[in-house]
Amino acid sequence: MPRLVQLALLVAAPLALVGAMVAADRLFASPGRGYAYVERIVLAPPTNEIGLPPIQGPLDGSRPLVVIDAGHGGHDPGAGRAPLVEKVLTLGLARALRDELIKSGGIRVAMTRDDDRFLLLPERSGVARRLNADLFISIHADSVEGNEDARGASVYTLSERGTNETAARLAARENRADTVNGISLASTSDAVSAILVDLSQRETQARSEQFARLILREASDKMRFHDRNLQSAAFVVLKSPDMPSVLFESGYISNPDEAARLASPEGQATFAKATAQAIRAFFARQSQP
Repeated sequence: MPRLVQLALLVAAPLALVGAMVAADRLFASPGRGYAYVERIVLAPPTNEIGLPPIQGPLDGSRPLVVIDAGHGGHDPGAGRAPLVEKVLTLGLARALRDELIKSGGIRVAMTRDDDRFLLLPERSGVARRLNADLFISIHADSVEGNEDARGASVYTLSERGTNETAARLAARENRADTVNGISLASTSDAVSAILVDLSQRETQARSEQFARLILREASDKMRFHDRNLQSAAFVVLKSPDMPSVLFESGYISNPDEAARLASPEGQATFAKATAQAIRAFFARQSQP
């Protein structure tokens, strides 16, 4: 017998035996076996939205709600070098601010992340909007490569260019199913939607700048600022048309002394108290007729 045929038989014989065993099992085995051995698991339908975080503080839903966003997280460490990277530093500062607000009472608080997880930039402000937050603050730490002397905090609001881009983007959203300040855009034309979004964002921008100035005022004697003037940039996390939002660069993580101070309990307490005081002053102003 040719060697090639012998090799073919060696391969085919085991396969034929396995096939015969499977056929016999399905034909003669007891009921409940056969195809029934496959276990079917019903999976939850896919979703494009992340879960909402818990709201802490007063149970009274009429109390103002602040959403605190600790920048970076998960596979995105941000600036700095291990073990003190930006995602660790911002989470510590965010927790300190949350605890200070809860301790003072009267304000509800939620955090976009309270652990080391990654969130997309739109998801961060998206969480705040879905919770109908009254204020959004994103905490970060600055860095300058090769300059360890740079220091000081900075406060950013959305730039005018970012405002215009966002108005156009939101107005053209598919099906115009969004709402701005409680007004549905679903039944409006593209032109009217763009106008509504633009007007809403201009009002929101004014309130964002008011809050940013309060941070500069309340924290100026407690924290060092890199620039005492209000800064603006087209940060994605600030592009909400109906929610005052600021990005707080707490200091330079590239400066070893400043990074160590911000990571210390004393430094975090200073940051939290100054920022919480600005938040309370902001809501006090909003409540005035």
